[in-house]
This record gives sequence, structure tokens and C-alpha cells, in this order.
Amino acid sequence: MKAEYRAKRTRAKIHGTSERPRLAVHISNMHIIAQVVDDDKKTTLAYATTVGSKLSGTMTEKAAAIGKEIAEKAKKAKVKTVVFDRGSRLYAGRMSALAEAARKEGLEF
Repeated sequence: MKAEYRAKRTRAKIHGTSERPRLAVHISNMHIIAQVVDDDKKTTLAYATTVGSKLSGTMTEKAAAIGKEIAEKAKKAKVKTVVFDRGSRLYAGRMSALAEAARKEGLEF
């Protein structure tokens, strides 16, 4: 129940624009999905996932790899700054590993 309230509260405040799109992150028990979304145009600018990839290691290591990959793809799409959308997850563990890896690659939150 708390997660639903947290997700609604987070999404009510976050909106991606052309100048500053939204970096939406979803973490399940097995996979991590990150995408850079322009909510005004309703398009996905960059996308990275562990589904179908051959990444190995812990989920935290996979999250860091996805953070690095999404930052590189965002650079190719000419995106430098984003709004971080963590959804219903707390900013800790895998979520923070993904965010820190993206920041190291030059993506600004």
C-alpha cells in the first residue's frame, strides 16, 4: 500500500519535457529497465534493459551496468539532463547504483 502512495506522489511531481526528459526506472526481481521519455511528445528517446542481455553478477552490478548504458544512449540522443523517476522504489541499493553509474557517465539529474 505504501508503494502505491509513493508512486502516485512521485509521478504527480515529475514530468519530462523536450529540454529535460524523464529517466524512468523499473526494477523487478529479475530484470532492470530504464528509459528516457519525453512526456510532451510521448516518445522514448533511449532504452536499456537486462531482458535478453548476457550481463552477469548481482542485481546491483546489473543496475550499475544499465545506468552506464542508458547514459551512453542518452548522450547519443543528445540528452544531457534528465528528471529521475524512481517510481515506487526508494532511492537506495539498486536504484542508487543505477543513478550513480549514470551520473559518472555524464548524465545530469
